[in-house]
Amino acid sequence: MMGFTGFLIAITIVCFLLILAIMVQNPKGGGLSSSFGGSAQIGGVQKTGDFLDKSTWTLGTILIALILFSALAFDGGSSGGSKVLGNDEGSTMPTTEIPATPEAQQQATEETAQ
Repeated sequence: MMGFTGFLIAITIVCFLLILAIMVQNPKGGGLSSSFGGSAQIGGVQKTGDFLDKSTWTLGTILIALILFSALAFDGGSSGGSKVLGNDEGSTMPTTEIPATPEAQQQATEETAQ
């Protein structure tokens, strides 16, 4: 179960980074890259939009991979054995018969009253 918890933590971190990368971008081209437009060449920061675009795609791909791997690591909290319902040897469920029609139900109540 520790592997699944690790995947959940990694997925959460990647989600926050992906939200940050998406929120910094501006769909009209005026995001972070336009903020540093004049100072980009002075400070050495170039093609910020390309970096944010590539980081968004990379983080999205990592997120999908982590989700798929976490599904493989998930064991459902069971210690082993089959996960088919009703295949447990130790569990017994009480059975009650329910009449299918109202006439059968009336006959059942008359028989129990006698």
